[in-house]
Amino acid sequence: MPFAKEPLTIVLCLDHGFVSGGQAKVALDSAVGLKQAGHRPIVFAAAGPVDDALAAARVEVICLGQSDLLGNASRVAAMVQGTWNKPAADALADLLARLPPDRTIVHVHAWAKALSPSIALPIARSGLPAVYTIHEYFLFCPNGGYYNYRRGHICPLEPLSAACWATHCDLRSYPRKLWRNARLTLARDVAHLPDVFSDYIAISRFQLDVVGQRLPLGCRTHLISNPIDVPNLGRKLSPAQGDVTFVGRISAEKGPLLFAEAARRAGIIPTYVGDGPAAAELRAQYPEARVLGWHSGPAVREAIRAARALVFPSLWYEGQPLTVLEAKGLGTPVIVADMCAGREEIEDGVSGLWFKGGDVDSLAHALNAIADDDLVTRLSAAAYASFWSDPPSLQTHIERITSVYSSMLAHNSACEVNAALQQAAE
Repeated sequence: MPFAKEPLTIVLCLDHGFVSGGQAKVALDSAVGLKQAGHRPIVFAAAGPVDDALAAARVEVICLGQSDLLGNASRVAAMVQGTWNKPAADALADLLARLPPDRTIVHVHAWAKALSPSIALPIARSGLPAVYTIHEYFLFCPNGGYYNYRRGHICPLEPLSAACWATHCDLRSYPRKLWRNARLTLARDVAHLPDVFSDYIAISRFQLDVVGQRLPLGCRTHLISNPIDVPNLGRKLSPAQGDVTFVGRISAEKGPLLFAEAARRAGIIPTYVGDGPAAAELRAQYPEARVLGWHSGPAVREAIRAARALVFPSLWYEGQPLTVLEAKGLGTPVIVADMCAGREEIEDGVSGLWFKGGDVDSLAHALNAIADDDLVTRLSAAAYASFWSDPPSLQTHIERITSVYSSMLAHNSACEVNAALQQAAE
């Protein structure tokens, strides 16, 4: 990775200092990549433990040692922290005050599970340019997904509208939904968290279709894929072998039961690599399903590589599903719901198949189609070629985000000059 000629300081804000999910992995991988490129990344996280990879790469870390909201033993303490995490705001203010103003960027990856809307104040007062990566939708939707967990479908309601307040859509309880509505109101209308970001990074065009009209007026948007760590194993020699496989968290919004029912109708045995809250229901209703549990990273890649096809039946929007990209890089075609962001990575009938999201018969039809060995072979070759024609490597990711950082600094400097000239003229 080329070494930076003019090192930047980047404060990466997120809830967890370890890989707790896709967004944390992207943030921490970015920190390592930025360090390798000669910059000065500083990871600012609320909850530990700190990932060993950061120490190995000599990345600076400020971890507050707090619990995240779900891990807090006290519901009252969790509610207070999630509403306004004052220790996090104070620590961030102290950090930002010590950094060079002409070479520093604040990059927020996550705030809803530990940091809270309180980070808006120190960022705004610092005057430093700030960017937000839209990994999920907590900045725009109370439950973060535009999804009604009670009814199992995409929510069409305007966030924080009267109908939104009256609707119980939360996974756990209606009081929790009301608290989340109040928190988003605080973040949006009191802390003005969305407005502290001059720039937004979307990880798929699909996201911009979902939230574009809710972004602050005048902000700049950038489309940058998440980095994907997948080995180039070449085209698959026998692509038509293997199982039709689901990889990931077995939870209702991911559509595992939809896949099981469609597989039963198509007369095939569904395979699941993963676990989650819906696993027991899956085993009870579909005893024929092969549920293999969680695997290590290399073992997951082996399962995807060995699969005839990956099924991604998600019932909600998603951001940019990493497993879909990994499958393409490994030469495995993907059957993907047409109402989620995963469709953006799959050309229907070329590198995989789309089906009508939430429609079991449509998915069963796609599963029947994938029984054609010749079709699987063509889709596999196209998926592999599509990914490796422009692979979203960590190096490419770092090059693109540092270009955004540089443009932000230049814009911020120009604004300061214009303000000074205007003040002098007055």
